[in-house]
Amino acid sequence: MSSAVYDTLILSDLHLGSEISRAEQATRMLRENRFHRLILLGDIFSDLNFGRLTKPHWRFLGYIRKLSNPKRGIEVVWVEGNHDRGLSNVMSHLVGVKVYEEYEWEFAGRRHLAIHGHQFDRFAINNLLLSNVGTLLHLQLQKLDFKGKAFSRSLDRLNARWLRLSAKVASGAILHARMRQADRVFCGHTHQAQSCERDGVAYYNSGNWTDFPPTYLTVDSEGVRMHEYREQTEARESAEAGSKLPELADESAVLEEAEYESVG
Repeated sequence: MSSAVYDTLILSDLHLGSEISRAEQATRMLRENRFHRLILLGDIFSDLNFGRLTKPHWRFLGYIRKLSNPKRGIEVVWVEGNHDRGLSNVMSHLVGVKVYEEYEWEFAGRRHLAIHGHQFDRFAINNLLLSNVGTLLHLQLQKLDFKGKAFSRSLDRLNARWLRLSAKVASGAILHARMRQADRVFCGHTHQAQSCERDGVAYYNSGNWTDFPPTYLTVDSEGVRMHEYREQTEARESAEAGSKLPELADESAVLEEAEYESVG
């Protein structure tokens, strides 16, 4: 277990109900860390079909409920993603946490903003039906994929790159953070862990818990840090799949015009 006590730990895009969800590892990671605040930054579920949840998926939800017990003194925050829509009331009762469209907090004299990021993905907003059909097809494909689900994970990465999601979400999030007068903004959605800074706003993406290696963010007095969660078996699978953590974005990656819808 880590000896550090973080102010905030952030993870996103676990996609419970999916064959490639790394729920067991996510639960283990949470047990190994100490923090005052946990932010589940959207797309914790793949869709609204609870029948796809496996035992490790339910164990993850059970542990979240334990963490949300007031006696533990941990603030648990669920920020809604595009795959979580419609689950607000269910989640409030199921695991005892509030669900937000976006969440703000102050720490070390800085204003922090957490928002999933689909709000800045014009394709997802304008093609909701097509996105939902794509999700269902991807879930079915995972059932047919070989052990390790390398093809399904590769398809997920290619989709994000084809849509240029990382640059679009980063640009939109930074602009939105400036409007909210936030110093730091945190997103998920793209499944690509990255960080960059522009116009006085620091942007961080927490990556995902469906690919190799899964990643999460922590915030403490020393700043914001990206962590990779690795186990021996995962390291071996990662080498076989040939996947790598996406490089950190530079300024050029977020200079394109922001594409996003107003979020209030």
